[in-house]
Amino acid sequence: MGVKIEESWHQVLQNEFEKEYFKKLTAFVKEEYATHQVFPPGNLIFNAFDKTPFAAVKVVLIGQDPYHGYGQAHGLAFSVQEGVTPPPSLRNIFKEIKDDLGKPIPKSGNLERWADQGVLLLNSILTVRANAAGSHQKKGWEEFTDAAIKALSDEREGLVFMLWGAYAQKKGAIINAAKHHVLTAAHPSPFAADKGFFGCKHFSKANAYLRQQGQSEIDW
Repeated sequence: MGVKIEESWHQVLQNEFEKEYFKKLTAFVKEEYATHQVFPPGNLIFNAFDKTPFAAVKVVLIGQDPYHGYGQAHGLAFSVQEGVTPPPSLRNIFKEIKDDLGKPIPKSGNLERWADQGVLLLNSILTVRANAAGSHQKKGWEEFTDAAIKALSDEREGLVFMLWGAYAQKKGAIINAAKHHVLTAAHPSPFAADKGFFGCKHFSKANAYLRQQGQSEIDW
């Protein structure tokens, strides 16, 4: 299938594009975009891959599905488009970075600056119907993003994986923790952040590990 995705990822994932589940997923997504309002915009479905090529990945941050409010999602987990007020989970992420690293809380919730430094901001599900959280679950996206995570685990070494909340931790079970640094914590949502996200210090821990690997730190 002719999937428009960054070339290195296209090579890594090309077998997935020929599988029956992906063909069904493609048909479903096309129908949804044709008949409903769906986020993110169609040209940004694979934005996480396009912004962070396979060999450039240093940190993997796993989310669930895109924001379903108008104008928020742009294909990067936890990130919102420029000019959009950061949602509660993202505000809590910024608060933890401030507490962990002493960095001021940014006004912009656009995390492209992280993606450009090698942070793969990967949602498990890459599309969602407007105002209908989880509406594109169990249509094939989970299998596709599992393949991406497994490829990173198998073919790369010394990556940092940030798994926040039970959903991400379950999805991350395929990661080889002997080859990579796996950080787990509660989800940063207002319902869970006080249960182990605040104080997790994942951002300083990630940078310390990257330094040990001879890699440049992330400017969070």
